Amino acid sequence: MDDEKIVELYLSRNEDAISQTESKYGSRLRNIANNILNDRETAKECENDTYLKAWELIPPNEPRDYLFAFMGKIVRHIALDRCKNDNRQKRHAIYCELTQEMQECIPSDSNPESDFEDEYLSNLIDGFLATCTREQRNVFVRRYWYFETIPVICKRYGFSQSKVKMMLLRMREQLKEYLIKGGYDL
Repeated sequence: MDDEKIVELYLSRNEDAISQTESKYGSRLRNIANNILNDRETAKECENDTYLKAWELIPPNEPRDYLFAFMGKIVRHIALDRCKNDNRQKRHAIYCELTQEMQECIPSDSNPESDFEDEYLSNLIDGFLATCTREQRNVFVRRYWYFETIPVICKRYGFSQSKVKMMLLRMREQLKEYLIKGGYDL
């Protein structure tokens, strides 16, 4: 079933929307959560929480053209919140590693205080990714959106670890420059 029809099911409050979403995107949503939490059981709980949250958010939202991105954003937030809550004393290594990598270009103390600033940063990052090759975009998104490890990315695209690491390093440096030129205060 296509995304527009699934969203229509949500809008009409038809519970088939959840089963259709699960059959189309369930494994991908679980994968995102599992990449963050490294726990299949908790990832499944996050996936289920995502369906509930989507049920609450549709309507007023109508993500007809971007349902997976909408669901992916929800599951990421749920999994990250779960990671923070479950591991206040000891945080997962992958989460810490990715946070440190991105702090090279977007310091953690920059905490945007408004939705406008969040949207502005998001638009700048989208603009930056538009300047990258498809290969670079894929690696960047796999690493920082899907939280995939470098070995997984290497296997997926047939790259060496050194190539992926260097690509990500250069992209973070370029992103930092792009954000500064775009007027984002680091």
